[in-house]
Amino acid sequence: MFYFISGSLSLLRPSLAVIEAGGIGFKLTVSDRTYDALSPAAAGNKEVKLFTHLAVREDDMELFGFWDEQELETFKLLTGVSGVGPKAAMAILSCFTPEKFALAVCTEDKKSIAKANGIGPKTAARIILELKDKMMAQDSLPTFGDAPVSASSVSSAVLSGGNMSEAQEALLVLGYNRTEILSVLHTIDTSTMGTEDIIRAALKKLMR
Repeated sequence: MFYFISGSLSLLRPSLAVIEAGGIGFKLTVSDRTYDALSPAAAGNKEVKLFTHLAVREDDMELFGFWDEQELETFKLLTGVSGVGPKAAMAILSCFTPEKFALAVCTEDKKSIAKANGIGPKTAARIILELKDKMMAQDSLPTFGDAPVSASSVSSAVLSGGNMSEAQEALLVLGYNRTEILSVLHTIDTSTMGTEDIIRAALKKLMR
């Protein structure tokens, strides 16, 4: 019904934004990511634009707001998974950017997804099962840092052996999750590096 709403930001609270447009105050449920992006505009009723999704239930309607179309499309993918409703989708979007969520799904990082509020291991596994093929079929995943991460490169990194694989396992032992590790490793030219050099280079970026 509404694709986006543009107007002055009259109220902003965690998980809630009110945009005044045409004399009407639209109440929108937002993720932590969108809340953070809106925060600079909270003072002075500045003009903002949010992409929207209207969820209609038998006894209620709720309008959700998203900072960009990428977050909106990720929300739609999530709510298309069996057993994942709007609240669960927003919990995931509060923990992940759309880019990092896509990488978590493609690398089957169930533990990271399960950290979202209200998302258990079984739901995380279902999300991966139902979305991985869709995301891997895309031409590319979103950009991390300065390097684009293609779906094929994610697959090869996960399956590769040798120094890259050993470095990944070492970084996992140090407490980093696979999503963080792969997003950093794809910004490093590891072709002539040994395992220890790869680990050192990755740690420099992970610890920033």
